[in-house]
Amino acid sequence: MTQYLILIYNNEAQLNAADAAEVEQIHQAHGRFARAHGPSLRGGARLADSVAATTIRTDGTGAQTVTDGMFPETKEVLGGYYVVEAADLDEAIRMARLLPSTGGGVEVRPIVPS
Repeated sequence: MTQYLILIYNNEAQLNAADAAEVEQIHQAHGRFARAHGPSLRGGARLADSVAATTIRTDGTGAQTVTDGMFPETKEVLGGYYVVEAADLDEAIRMARLLPSTGGGVEVRPIVPS
């Protein structure tokens, strides 16, 4: 079995503006995902809003700059993730299709074994 990282991208403004019913639908979708794939889950979490991010960039000379917030200027931000174990990429994609992404998308990436 291979482990995959499922990254959930959301439009943060759209998600923060969601009413209680929409938020409940999102929570229910995550619950369905967890119930359907619980034995395959190896971890996961919701992330704090992007304003809580800190970005560290290294330039060509090796000097580092630390800035508050995210580096890219985009409406889609990383909102959470799951680590799952699946037989292959197709199975990981089938799992990821169950996840909600408000105004964004879901990315599936294999984890390189150490």
